[in-house]
Order: sequence, then C-alpha cells, then structure tokens
Amino acid sequence: MKQHALLRPATFVIALLLAGCGGSQSKDDAAKVLSLAAYTTPREAYGKLLLPAFAEHWKKQTGSEITFEQSFVASGAQARAIVGGFEADVAALSLEPDIQLLVDNGLVKSGWQQLTGGGMVTTSLVVIGVRPGNPRGIRDWADLARPGLKVLTPSPRTSGGAMWNIAAMYGAALRSGAGGDSAGAALLLSRVLANVAIMDKGARESMLTFEQGIGDAVITYENEVVTAREAGQQIDYVSPGSTILIENPVAVIDSYVDRRGTRAVAEEFVRFLVAPEAQRLFVRYGYRPVNPTVLAESTFPAAGTVFTIADLGGWPNVVRNVFAPGAVFDRAQTAATSR
Repeated sequence: MKQHALLRPATFVIALLLAGCGGSQSKDDAAKVLSLAAYTTPREAYGKLLLPAFAEHWKKQTGSEITFEQSFVASGAQARAIVGGFEADVAALSLEPDIQLLVDNGLVKSGWQQLTGGGMVTTSLVVIGVRPGNPRGIRDWADLARPGLKVLTPSPRTSGGAMWNIAAMYGAALRSGAGGDSAGAALLLSRVLANVAIMDKGARESMLTFEQGIGDAVITYENEVVTAREAGQQIDYVSPGSTILIENPVAVIDSYVDRRGTRAVAEEFVRFLVAPEAQRLFVRYGYRPVNPTVLAESTFPAAGTVFTIADLGGWPNVVRNVFAPGAVFDRAQTAATSR
C-alpha cells in the first residue's frame, strides 16, 4: 500500500485489493492500480460500494483485475496535497474551486467537466443535525445564533464542506433580506460563529465530534446524517427554510494519469460515477443523484427553498466576497470572538 509522504500525518489511506487469482491482465501494468484522492464525507460510499462495483465493471469490460488506493482528507487539504506532488489519478472533491486549483497549477486540463456532462457526480443539501427529538427546538439558521447554544461546523480554511456551510447560511440570509441585506447576513453569520464550540478540520471530523455527544447542533451535509444513521447513530436533522444545493465535482488529474499510464481506467471510472448503477449506490448513502433517470426514481425529504452557488454569483464571486482574507467570513469571525 502506498502512502504519499505529504499525506502521512493527517490522512486516512487504504488500499482496497479486489484482484482475484486468475483472469487475464491489462497490458499496461500501471492500469492495475487506480489512485483516488477524495474529500472525507464519501469515504464509505466509495470504499464499500462504488469501488467494488467499478472493479466488477472494469473486469467485465477488459478482463483485467484492478486495485485501488484511496486517500480521504478535507477537500482543500486534498487539493493542496495533489498540487504538492501526491500523484492521484482522480480527484473527488467537495467543491469546484478545489478542482480549479488543480487547473490553475496545470494538473487538470480546462474542460474537465465534459467527461461527466457537467463535472458534478453528486449533490446534497446543507442541513442542521440535531439531537434526537430536536430538544433545543432548532428550525432555521437564526436559531443557531441563540445564546447558550453550542454549534459545530468545520473550518472553511481546510474544509470544502465548511465553505458550503458558510455559503448556505450567508446566502439564505442575503436572499431573504429586502434587496439583499449583506450587513444583516454578515451579522447573522457572526452570531452563529460566536456559538461554534469546535471548528474541526473537515466535515467528517465535525460529525464525529457531534456523535461523541459534543454540541447541540452540527451544520453538515444531508448525506452525512444518513451515513451516521446507517452506522447506528441517533441523529435527527432539520432542513432550513432556505439552503444551498451542494454540488460535488470529480476530475481526472491529467498530468498524473499520463505519467502513470492510467488515463483509460481513470476516465472510465469518472464516466462510471454518473451512470445509473453508480448513482443508485450514491443514493444509498444519502447523496442526491445528478443522473436524471435516478433522480426521477428517488425520494428525498422535502426541503424549503433551495438555491445554488450560481444564485450567489458563482464560486469566484463567493470566494472573493466571502472567503478571501479580510472578507465577510474573516470579519464575522473577528466579530464573533469579540462577543
């Protein structure tokens, strides 16, 4: 099992060996190993369902066995590790700016979205995880600002999930204000941040902290609550009156697959992720599918008003106005610490 030196201190890496003893082998030895670099939340979906399913798919197509290496860390940290030399074949990250970092560094070609017909392989919603029965009566974002409430959310400096969380709260408040009240939205954000008890590095770490009994509420992905329930955790969740649609991208890392000779298997894997078979497997872990056929046959709890990052002007605008140094998030956090 390979473990890149850059990731050794902070990552969870496993090799999933699905090769049998017989059968024909690929002429390209490098194609026997596919390296997946992913953000933390879909660990179980990939490890338990998607990679075994793709191994079977690849065997039927080529007659060859395949081995996987997986790395799961917070999305931003994963993107920086890939830029730093972690030679993964496929990046499955939380949000598009992390893929754009790979494009900007010449590792992924522009037009990477074409392989999946849009670049995204799953969607979800930002929701509020609460204790069973919702004893604190949390219904919407404003409730998270109540005095004495302990809230969990990861840090947007390391976690793509946290950036979605902040965008959901800020965007919901911004869109509810008459004409778009940016000052009121920033004030709500600062009041919620003042109640944040622990700011973990990643979305999965934040959920694990909540599962340990810490906090009254956790801002998280809908699919994270589903995953926790599948593992036996007693967690409820609230879909706020207005929240954001999370859109998760996947891209082939062109520079590395060409060096490793794994382009064919990497591209087939990415195409497989948006096919009905894989999309149905994602649904089992609470992800909302991007495949229209699977979406039409799926049933998810009703949500309030759902907006997208495009409704906030797109990621470049959100990064510049909300997450850049000295922008809305930094100012809100400074205001929160002074309360």
